[in-house]
Amino acid sequence: MPADPFSDFLQVTRAHSVHTVAVIAGGAWSIAVPRPETLKFWAVARGSCWLTLDGDPPRKIEQGDVFLLAAARSHVLASDLKTKPRPLADVVKHRTGPVVHLGKGDDTLMLGGKVVLDTSGADMLIGALPPVIHIRAASRLAKNLHWLMDQLVHERVDRRPGADVVSAQLAHLMFIQILRAHFESGEPGEVGWLRAVSDKRLAPALQLIHSDPGRSWQLAQLARAAAMSRATFAAYFKGVAGISPIAYLTGWRMRLAARALREDDATVGDLARRFGYTSESAFSHAFKRVTGDSPRACRDGA
Repeated sequence: MPADPFSDFLQVTRAHSVHTVAVIAGGAWSIAVPRPETLKFWAVARGSCWLTLDGDPPRKIEQGDVFLLAAARSHVLASDLKTKPRPLADVVKHRTGPVVHLGKGDDTLMLGGKVVLDTSGADMLIGALPPVIHIRAASRLAKNLHWLMDQLVHERVDRRPGADVVSAQLAHLMFIQILRAHFESGEPGEVGWLRAVSDKRLAPALQLIHSDPGRSWQLAQLARAAAMSRATFAAYFKGVAGISPIAYLTGWRMRLAARALREDDATVGDLARRFGYTSESAFSHAFKRVTGDSPRACRDGA
């Protein structure tokens, strides 16, 4: 089976979604959400609201819209921009379960989720995303998100047996679908690994790297897989990923090695051989150049 670089990166970052909450609101209301420590997403299952990110003009969020906040910035969700925001902590303080009621009525139903990342992988993922990913309900890419949204509403509101576990799985699928929709939207993104793994022209070469990262891949082999000349491939890869193909290979090896140092009993010599280095010193030098720490410091830090 061909390698899946995007799945590989999600596994390295240990991305998983937790803490989903449903907010039912009516009338004039406004919630001040503090600066999140990690990725946060909201989905509007019914009604509409305004989103105001600190420092940005308000944007309208319609029914069926989903947005992911990658920037660590406080924000306000409101039905009325003139209403004084209530801190989120006050809003959820008296809830008895996963549903929060706000204001009078039930004009709006929102779902909120938080994506938890491994500390070592957080910067890698957050740094590759735009500050806000907004998937509109009218987008052809939103169909799967709408199905997941409906299922999350049922789990949160109906409190079925196992709702917490099912909701976490659905929220994680929603997070992945948001990223997929962002990939397929065609909007240009920042150069980097996330843009590279979603690039169809680079897919064959990246599948080779991820299927056997310890192999001594040559530029000509990778270029041939992508059906390009060496020069064209090297220039195109750097334009998309921001680094050369060989630097990408080295970086991916070191991320895998760092995970192994934190979680396994493999020695530095084992890892050097696994990732194609002829000596421990060569591996250790490459590891420190990429990660900023020696293999020993990485293991001790874990």
